Amino acid sequence: MKKILVPTDFSEEAEHALKVAAQIAKKHGSEIYLLHMLEIPMQETDAVSSHAEIPEVMFFMKMAHQKFEDIMNSDYLNNLTVHEIVKADGSFNGISEICKEHGITMITMGSHGASGFKEMFVGSNAEKAVRNSDVPVLVIKNNHDDFSVDDIVFASDFKNDNKETYLQATEFATAFGAQLHLLMVNTASNFTTTKKANDRINDFIQDYSFKNYTINIYNDESVEKGVLNFSKHIDADLIGISTHGRQGIAHFFNGSISEDLVNHAKRPVITFKI
Repeated sequence: MKKILVPTDFSEEAEHALKVAAQIAKKHGSEIYLLHMLEIPMQETDAVSSHAEIPEVMFFMKMAHQKFEDIMNSDYLNNLTVHEIVKADGSFNGISEICKEHGITMITMGSHGASGFKEMFVGSNAEKAVRNSDVPVLVIKNNHDDFSVDDIVFASDFKNDNKETYLQATEFATAFGAQLHLLMVNTASNFTTTKKANDRINDFIQDYSFKNYTINIYNDESVEKGVLNFSKHIDADLIGISTHGRQGIAHFFNGSISEDLVNHAKRPVITFKI
């Protein structure tokens, strides 16, 4: 979490994400990279890359920098290192390229909640980039005056392709001093006995040193409902899930689970790429 990228369109929801990033940065000595991506037609983007002074582009660039100045004066950013990036990029690779260029270790983004990833606040191009992100993506739904994380639900099928994401989740939990609640949801169409489920989870985690966890088998109508209902039951601070790159959130757990999990969750969600 040493370098946190926060894409923004200067909306209230984006500011919620920035406030959370600021709290994390103060606790962990992180730097913040505040990014605004201009939605510019491809022909104009090409012109920008060749340093032509297009009036419309220059105007929106100037407006973005002015809004950055207002944000930089916010009290919650006092004593933090915040880098300002305005990028005119017509491709969805913009965020991924910035992550590689600056060594970003986490992305924090705002979301409406009801529409979730389909209306992330830097447009559809950023949505595609986030789905392909090689670093964890923290999705913030609401304002958090005190963003503390004590209980994290890590939902998985606990098969081998999720081991890398589990390692990322344990590192995140360790940084926050949080407890991981390992969750496997049982459904009627994909039922596993409690013994087999416990054995699978124990086999999955046996090679890891992380010990601050609980093991939970939860029965529900669907995996999505199970994750949401269990998280509500323990009043979790955060839900952690795995993503499969381009297939995004709709294809974790080796199956096809709706993005409604992220859209309907009322609490923050963090995604880890498999």
